Amino acid sequence: MIESMNVAILIVAGLVSLSIFSSLLSTRIGAPLLLVFLTVGLLAGEDGLGHLRFDDARAAYLIGSVALAVILFDSGFHTGIKAFRAAAFPALTLASLGVLITTTVVAIPTHYLLGMGWVESALLGSIVSSTDAAAVFFLLRVGGLNLRDRVRSTLEVESGSNDPMAIFLTLSLVGLLAGHHAVSGWAGLTILSEFATQFGVGALAGMAGGGMIVFAVNRMGFERGLQPLAAISLAMVVFAATGVMQGSGFLAVYIAGLIAGNARISAPETMRRFQEGLTWLAQIVMFLTLGLLATPSQFAPYIPGALAVAVVLMFIARPLAVWLCLLPFGFKRNDTSFIAWVGLRGSVSVLLSIVPMVAGLSHGRDYFIVTFLVVLVSLALQGWTIAPVARFLGQVVPRRIGPVERMELEVPGARHELVGYRVVADSMVARGQRLPRWAEPSLVVRDGRSFGAFAVGALRPGDTAYLFARPERVPHLDRMFASAAPAAEADHRFFGDFGLAPTIQMKELAVSYGLDIPPEAQNQTASEWLIRQLGHTPGVGDRVALGDVELIVRSLDWDDTIAEIGLAVEPTAVDRPRLPLLFQSPAEMIGMVRRLFRGRAKPPVIPPTVE
Repeated sequence: MIESMNVAILIVAGLVSLSIFSSLLSTRIGAPLLLVFLTVGLLAGEDGLGHLRFDDARAAYLIGSVALAVILFDSGFHTGIKAFRAAAFPALTLASLGVLITTTVVAIPTHYLLGMGWVESALLGSIVSSTDAAAVFFLLRVGGLNLRDRVRSTLEVESGSNDPMAIFLTLSLVGLLAGHHAVSGWAGLTILSEFATQFGVGALAGMAGGGMIVFAVNRMGFERGLQPLAAISLAMVVFAATGVMQGSGFLAVYIAGLIAGNARISAPETMRRFQEGLTWLAQIVMFLTLGLLATPSQFAPYIPGALAVAVVLMFIARPLAVWLCLLPFGFKRNDTSFIAWVGLRGSVSVLLSIVPMVAGLSHGRDYFIVTFLVVLVSLALQGWTIAPVARFLGQVVPRRIGPVERMELEVPGARHELVGYRVVADSMVARGQRLPRWAEPSLVVRDGRSFGAFAVGALRPGDTAYLFARPERVPHLDRMFASAAPAAEADHRFFGDFGLAPTIQMKELAVSYGLDIPPEAQNQTASEWLIRQLGHTPGVGDRVALGDVELIVRSLDWDDTIAEIGLAVEPTAVDRPRLPLLFQSPAEMIGMVRRLFRGRAKPPVIPPTVE
């Protein structure tokens, strides 16, 4: 018994270690890391080098559900409330209506190509309808892409909030096929009632659970090492208890994380680091488990149909759903194109494909195999091309600062963080830039000796300065202590030819550049005019044409107000649509139809004059 236990521990620990070490290889060849984890599971499985037999669908579903709950709690915890507010309406529209559209569109080729009934086809569509939070968060946060704020926020909130809708649709359709819902005129009302219960109970439980987690961590006096354990254990209580109450546990745990992560919680940095490691472990275990459950020798007959479903999903269903859902929100065509491409399918889809097997549906394993192949194609094609597609569509914001050497120290019970910076030679501080009054150094270490802020004088390269600052103001300090950005990254085409103060009056710009500005905008500042024209919370890189010039948001202050505006003397091509005729706005479609009809209109026939 002890020997078999040691063998089991050796296998599990060895697979996790192999997955971690394989990440070093994936970064060198540019492979999506989650695809590597899945491949490790395949290689260790029954048809791989490890010959490990694992066919317990119920255990796989349990492991995957717990891991997904951990990932969603961390996703909510790391989503700032400002980002959520900025992207809430478009992201939640994608997470609800977008999932329905994707399900419907995918069901059509599934019905004709795979020979499934319409309900079975809709079930497969619902299984692959949601983007994967683990895959999207990894590529956007760990992948090093500095994307435009609004696009990044929309993708993060959508990927974290669309799983409950896909899970609800999948469970409802499985219940219909398993006979839990009678196929009648009342079935639709039953499903709608369950939908209201799932999401209503899930939302309320998530808000209550988030408040409970904040209260427990801040007021119960746990030891520092127990605080993150208390938070994650309570999150699992929220997840399971919501499910017992017939609500969506996945929605509840995401909302609980969102509330806890944006509250004034004790030891936030300790909790973030703990959850980051735990989330990595959850992703590795989930992908390994799903890889072990797959049997590649059974894939061959399903490959043509699965490839067809993957193509329809990536190039028709997802783009159509994104375009229709984002039409009312004023996204530029390149933004819509990128959001449409970042529709990665991953562990959530494979996890949902286990449900038909657990429910005992005939051909239940067919859903798993087809979904597994679709996920492989999505991770390989979309995951491998995220960075080049982002650059092609002008979504990557060039970094205006170089690396920054920052250390963070928590101050228990305080609203401030103690941050330490090593002063580098080409930083703004080293060049004489004064620090804000709210960021006076508390301690400066120079040549191995400690000095008070007033005793040391001006900061020099090589000093280490320790300052108290609120967490939301730390990015502003990063800019002041960071080294200069490499010339290749300081893209003047993106940020404009020179900078303007956000308080400059529009009438001053009109005089300087001969611009035609409406009378009602004459007394507005450039910042006010930009925000009004954008129609949404500004983000770095947002730009608006003004006659023959272009005004660009160069940087934001710690409170998300515009700190600097760039002016391009000639309009740039950054936002020029790269995919002609696709993702047209309503105004563009109306204009195209008018031009089409004008082109077809025949010139009037002038009768000849009689002399």
